Amino acid sequence: MCGRYVSPEDASIEREFNLVRTEWKFPTNYNVAPTQYVPAVRAIDGKPQGVLLRWGLIPFWANGTPPTVEGTKKPLSTINARVENIRSANTWRDAWMRGQRCIVPALGFYEWQVQGDGKTTRPFYIIANDQDIFGFAGLWDSSTRADGVVIESCSIVTMPANKIMSIIHNGKYRMPAILAREGREVWLTGTPDEAFQAIKQYPDERMLATEVGTRVNTPKNNDPGLIELAESPERKLLF
Repeated sequence: MCGRYVSPEDASIEREFNLVRTEWKFPTNYNVAPTQYVPAVRAIDGKPQGVLLRWGLIPFWANGTPPTVEGTKKPLSTINARVENIRSANTWRDAWMRGQRCIVPALGFYEWQVQGDGKTTRPFYIIANDQDIFGFAGLWDSSTRADGVVIESCSIVTMPANKIMSIIHNGKYRMPAILAREGREVWLTGTPDEAFQAIKQYPDERMLATEVGTRVNTPKNNDPGLIELAESPERKLLF
């Protein structure tokens, strides 16, 4: 899964994804958390567009309200869309069929490794060492509340973990779908079959993971110190 990541500042995203006339302004966010509005890139009439989307997809049929687990009032987590069911599950299927795919830019992301006691976790910061700014494959949707306000939102696609992520995400063995640079255009503008083929495990040799401090556990902490190597005797550097 992917539940926390680092988002680049506005100008960096515009340069990396060749965006023009984007009306947004924001700094680097070192601790992006669910329900925040995050920068994303989507294609409108075949041209890339920068947009701020709520992280946690609200399907168009949900009347602008975050969906709940069927038969309960428990919120349904929609920050991640499993690649295995983006074409079939009720939450994602319509956005997929309408070609509402997006790219969520990132500098890196966090994941927590479960320790031997089964309770303690250690946070790691993971980057793509061949892309200073990379993109998660995402889906977006638009839903209208009863008061007429339109909520645009997104989800990050996840997939089975590669070797390095299996070591870190050793509870569920998942990882976000990171797009290769050459896969970005087809993800945004290709046919559904072409786009689906762009979702591949990112190679271990193109990823670097370092243990970081536990300050990242609290979403209100948001500063460059969060991605610094943990200062502890047990600190780890993977791959």
